[in-house]
Amino acid sequence: MIKVNSQICAICKGRKLLCGRPVCPILERFRAVREVTPLINREDIFGSSPPSIFVGEYGYPKVRLGPLVPPIEGETSYLDNPSSWENVTIRDVLRYRSLLVMGQVRVDVDVRKSGRMIESIQELALSSRPVDSEILLKGKPIVKVLPSEFAPPIGPRGLLKKFEVVENPKVPRKVDSVVSDELKARDAVVTLYEAGFDEYYIIRLLSAGLLGIKKKIVPTRWSITAVQDTIGNYLRKIILNYGTVDKYELYLHEFLGNRYVVLLLPRRYSFELLEVWLKGSLFGSDEPTVIHDYEDFRGIKGYAEETSGAYYAARLSVLEHLRKRRRQASAIVFREVTPAYYAPVGVWQIRIGVKKALENEPRIFETLTEALNEVGKILQHPLDKYLEKSWLLKQLRQRSIEAFLGVSGWKGK
Repeated sequence: MIKVNSQICAICKGRKLLCGRPVCPILERFRAVREVTPLINREDIFGSSPPSIFVGEYGYPKVRLGPLVPPIEGETSYLDNPSSWENVTIRDVLRYRSLLVMGQVRVDVDVRKSGRMIESIQELALSSRPVDSEILLKGKPIVKVLPSEFAPPIGPRGLLKKFEVVENPKVPRKVDSVVSDELKARDAVVTLYEAGFDEYYIIRLLSAGLLGIKKKIVPTRWSITAVQDTIGNYLRKIILNYGTVDKYELYLHEFLGNRYVVLLLPRRYSFELLEVWLKGSLFGSDEPTVIHDYEDFRGIKGYAEETSGAYYAARLSVLEHLRKRRRQASAIVFREVTPAYYAPVGVWQIRIGVKKALENEPRIFETLTEALNEVGKILQHPLDKYLEKSWLLKQLRQRSIEAFLGVSGWKGK
């Protein structure tokens, strides 16, 4: 949900941007749905699903499940393919999602209790390419786009009366084999990942209740974290066998109003995400605070309570980078969310933002002091606030930090 002050919004009416954001998030959302309303203002929707499904988490183990079908045919995979959204704008994402109509039905997560409609939704989920589908709703869809910090936004929706896949879905032989085998969900995820399948395809399979021995439908938000965590833990064990990077490496990228600074340190693997929602940003306050989660070479203990899904998305991009280089390192990801990120669009943008940062040419430093001085020049939030919070940096020798803060004359911003 967008945090607004009703009095300010009433005075502003989206014209003066009194909230300090570059774009009014409320009006931008209305623009996105207004463009597509003529296409979806009916009870029956026929088109090529990307393919796409969504599973809610509210009411678990009774959840909302449904196919997402646009009112257009042909190549529609771009509507729900976060891995390819490297050059999109927030408005692009809102429009993509507003085209996808969800027909929702309440189901039990135990697939053994499912009926024919659920089987049809699973057929859709299995397809590796767009598949012609038809949904019949119990009324015209409610035109609404609700951005989420976790999954891509959900667009128009309505109660599902009938759903049909009207052409044969294309199911890769490897996927058919894995789904049919008695594999634990964790093993199935890793097998498909190593076979080269897109992680969001794997997420869809898990959400649809197609992976694991005791197959269950899994809420989309949970599936995203589960898949990224599973792959991350798998890669972590691999890179622990590699030598460390030689120097301090600093990477930078800005994406959709998010600033990503990645610092790799020449030491045994550990990982930390430090995150700040700056003043004027969607969830920011007048006095922004640093939130963080971390792990050492043994992995994170429990769940990333403060940064939640962002942690697993950022970590996976770092681990993939290290595996590709056959190196290990301690990694710190600094994420600053600026007012330009006026509508959350899902953790996929964190995954891409960190990935793109690591694809850029790094700035190389001989010492941690030099590297942190450069980090301080890039970040908007005072670096000393990050240093006070950082678990990883506190693990380094205290006198090194004292030298950085004192002898070097650094005073922060």
